[in-house]
Formats: sequence, structure tokens, C-alpha cells
Amino acid sequence: MSPKRPTETPTLFAAAGLDHDAPHPLPDRLRPRALSEVVGQDHILGPDGALTRMLETRTLGSLVFWGPPGTGKTTVARLLADATDLHFEQISAVFSGVADLKKAFDAARARREMGKGTLLFVDEVHRFNRAQQDSFLPVMEDGTVVMVGATTENPSFELNAALLSRARVLVFRSLDAAAIEKLFAHAEAVEGRKLPLDAEARAVLVRMADGDGRASLTLAEEVWRSARADEIFNAAQLQEILQRRAPIYDKSADGHYNLISALHKSVRGSDPDAALYYLARMLDAGEDPLFLARRVVRMAVEDIGLADPQALVIANAAKDAFDFLGHPEGELAIAQAVVYLATAPKSNAVYTAFGTAMQVAKQAGSLLPPKHILNSPTKLMKSEGYGSGYAYDHDAPDAFSGQDYFPEALGRQTFYDPPERGFEREIRKRLDYWAKLRKERGGT
Repeated sequence: MSPKRPTETPTLFAAAGLDHDAPHPLPDRLRPRALSEVVGQDHILGPDGALTRMLETRTLGSLVFWGPPGTGKTTVARLLADATDLHFEQISAVFSGVADLKKAFDAARARREMGKGTLLFVDEVHRFNRAQQDSFLPVMEDGTVVMVGATTENPSFELNAALLSRARVLVFRSLDAAAIEKLFAHAEAVEGRKLPLDAEARAVLVRMADGDGRASLTLAEEVWRSARADEIFNAAQLQEILQRRAPIYDKSADGHYNLISALHKSVRGSDPDAALYYLARMLDAGEDPLFLARRVVRMAVEDIGLADPQALVIANAAKDAFDFLGHPEGELAIAQAVVYLATAPKSNAVYTAFGTAMQVAKQAGSLLPPKHILNSPTKLMKSEGYGSGYAYDHDAPDAFSGQDYFPEALGRQTFYDPPERGFEREIRKRLDYWAKLRKERGGT
């Protein structure tokens, strides 16, 4: 007969019988007990969802859950372990090191020898370095663990290719308004009382949750805590009480790059309203206005160029104006520049021409310019033909000689091709006129 296992030592509170009555936050009390209770992720948990199909076979491969906070990644991992009769083990890359991983792997091996599999849930998996990520590969390959990693960062950039090749990435989406409303209705049913909000305030609370299910329930709990008997909050009172929730925005993560990309593409797409919206989103989230001003300058040269030469002037002026005025007055200058750029004629002709010229310069090597445009400060250089035959353009008709300036070994190239838009329409006329003169005067 095997020796009796020692029972877990009770905590002081458990021994005193107090932990049973200890308060639990609303999100913890309402945590789903079955996969069917998870809201907002029907694309993976619905009748034809990826996880639903896996569970029908009662087999599970390693997975990476990618999505914003509060979308159910941890809960789904725990419920998957229950549904597949696997032992659930959780570690966090924030608090775990190599020793912790080895301990978890050894425990999983021992469990496997006893006929029990392990679902190892790795929270914040992207925070493990490459060597630590590689340590998962052998135990994933031999089936010691089914690894389920959770990350808020793009796995393509943050996880090793070897790890990604052994795991399927499932995307968790931010909860929409309907999903948040389901959570509120569930909370009201469990609490046995309605949220003390009028219709407008309830809609504001949904927006404050910002797609985060955990945050939505925390906010609901705060509303119940704040309300006096028979008090109903309107939208203004709600915002005053909750002091609004800061928008989800990490300046080093995807949110930052997604919004700056949206701003840039709205300007490129000549949509000043969308551009202002994304500018406001970033400023509201605490983005550095000078970063935005620098990006506006980039838009001026990349997407407008010489179609409107004033675009760069105005973008630079906006940067200087913010530098001079500071927050918040200077932000209006950036907004003005964004609107100007969004409504300006668009051209990437200079951007494209420069990229092509750089490519040709790298491929062609160190070719010597034609001798007729080289200076000849010494007798030897003059005897070699340096400067011989150079035509001073100001002495030529129309101040245009038509001579060739490209290296002889390369031949004449065409990089800049201005479109018939904005100021570049005039530049196009000049280039066509000079091309005609060059042909007439033998410069090819």
C-alpha cells in the first residue's frame, strides 16, 4: 500500500475558515466554466471554428494565441485542458527562467510516464529570449507537452521560426459591442441587479471597455461600487466617476505601428477626416507629438513630393511650431499639416526615382563621370582630356546645352517620371521640352 500523500498545508486564512468568504473580483467570479460560455471568439469556438474541429477529434496540437488583453486567451487554454483531459500547467515568461522551464518539463515527463498528458500554458511567451524559446522544441516534438503560448505581440516578429513551425497561430479578436453587452447581461444576472446606467451611459461604458472583456467587468464592478441607492448615472456622471479608461496603446508594440500606418495611408489616400481621426487617436493615447511631426514630414516627401513643393515646407513648419508652442497648442499645427497633406495632389515620382537611382548606383559600381564635366586643376588632368568640350549651359540658347552627364559605360538613364498632377504637370512640360532640345542638339 502506497504511503498516504501529505495534504497541502492550509493557509492561515483557510485554517481560520475565512478564505471561503473572501471577496473575489467580478471578472474572476464570472470566468467561463465551459468553452461554450466564452464570448467574442466565435471564429475559433463556433460550430465551424478551428478549436471546435480540433476538439471533435479529441486531439490537440501546440498552439499560439495571439490577441489583445482581455479576450480570453488564458481562460480558453484552461478549458482546452479540461476538454482534452490534460493536466493544466501555467507559467509566465515574465517570472520564469531556465530553471523554471526545466522543472515544468521534468514534471510533464513524470506525468507522461503515469499516462497523463500536460497542456503547458505559457503566458507572455514572446518575452522569452530565443534560447529559451528553443528549449520548448524537444518537448513539443516528442509530445511531452502540448504548448499553448499567449502573446499580445505579432508572433511573426517575436517568436522563433522553429517554434512557429511546430505550433498553429490562432488570432483572438477584441470583443465587439455585442460581446461586451453579453458580459454585462451575464454580470447583471449573477449579481441580481441592473447596472445603474441610462441607455447613453451604458453605451459609453461599452466603449470604455475598448474590446477588453476583463476590463468591461472591472468597470461594471466600479459602477456598482460607486452608485448610491436608487441612483442612475448618465454619460457625463459615468465619465466623471470612472475617470475614463486609458486606451490600449503600447508605443513599442503593434498598436503603435497599426495606427501610424493607418494615419499615413489615410493621408496618402487623400482622406483628411480619417487622417485626423488617427492623429487624434495617437495623441489621445500619449504618443510623442514630435514623432508624429517627423512622420508627417516623411509623408510630404514620400507621397506628395514635387506635386506640391509647399507640402514639405508646411510639414517642417508644423514640426517647428510644435517645438515652439508645445502641448497642447502646438498639436493644432500638426493637425493643419495633416489636413494640408491629405488634400494635396499626390506623387511618389521622386520617391520611386530615388529608389531606382540608388539601385543602379549600387549595381553599376564606381564609374567615372564623363571627362568633359570633370575639373582639370593640373596639367596632367588637362592632357588627359578632363574638362575638354564642356558646354557652359548659361551660354547656350535657352540656358540648355543638351550634353550628356552620365558615365559613358552606363549610358543615359531615366529615373524621374513626373505624373500629370499638381505642380509636376509643369515639371513634365519642362522635361519634355528639354528632351526635345537634347535630341536636336545631339545629347541623346
